[in-house]
Amino acid sequence: MKSHQPLWRVCVATSAEAEDAVGELLGAVLDLPVAAYFDLESQTSHVSVFVEPGKFRPLAARREIAAGLERIQGFGLETAPAKIGITRIKREDWAESWKRHFHPLTIKPSGNSPAPALLLKPSWSRKLPAKNQIVLVLDPGLSFGTGHHPTTSFCLQQIVDCHKPATKQSFWDVGTGSGILAIAAAKLGYAPVEAFDFDPDAVRVARENARKNKVDKRLRLARGDITRLPLRPARQFDLICANLISTLLIAERRRIVHRLKPGGTLVLAGILAKEFVEVERAYADSKLRLCSRRVENEWCSGAFCLA
Repeated sequence: MKSHQPLWRVCVATSAEAEDAVGELLGAVLDLPVAAYFDLESQTSHVSVFVEPGKFRPLAARREIAAGLERIQGFGLETAPAKIGITRIKREDWAESWKRHFHPLTIKPSGNSPAPALLLKPSWSRKLPAKNQIVLVLDPGLSFGTGHHPTTSFCLQQIVDCHKPATKQSFWDVGTGSGILAIAAAKLGYAPVEAFDFDPDAVRVARENARKNKVDKRLRLARGDITRLPLRPARQFDLICANLISTLLIAERRRIVHRLKPGGTLVLAGILAKEFVEVERAYADSKLRLCSRRVENEWCSGAFCLA
């Protein structure tokens, strides 16, 4: 039966700088969700797509991906080592490989924040939560976001730190991916929680993850395009997380800032460290000041408050 046949794994080893661009390339070539992890030892990002057996043509895919990597390099992004691997793997091996990479992750409040800590773990983990910890279960699957990426973990930290128990706070997640941020916010008690993504596959995955965590009735997930949102919104939010590329964050800053409540916090992530100054300058023009930031590997993320 098809469900027992091996999967194709298409993987590109690349730089952290080019991870998002390579992910867009693989997603466009294969029309499937993309998975990625960063290897600390080799300082290399591994961007993968897992393809069901059937009409997949490895040689044609390799040629198209190689041509795409040349285009990315031409735009000025360093893609090295840019190694393309296409292999057949057993479904059991695929599942076990993610178990080696993904382990429970705890997000603790900074300073004297009264917010409870988050425990993010895959379903196979037997780790039990500590007192007052809120558990969020996410499996990698063929598309994932587990909180281990520096930009995602910074957003999760801000969700925990900004949370005020017994206070009604709203949350907006721009580019939700696996839905991890929106699910965490809903579990902590933010309401309303709204999230969207341009990719319909991401929205589908996020909805399934929300159901698994039993918060699907407490958040609104939709497909959306940030560039098409009205400049004057019907609702503003206490906390906004926008995990997008820097060019989009800069170009659409008015649409994002107009949705932030006075006294609220805007978290910007997914930014290459060398591009962060330009993003900070653009948002300073919109009367926001940088409250905190984190630099990790090639990435820089920041939390902004209205000046």
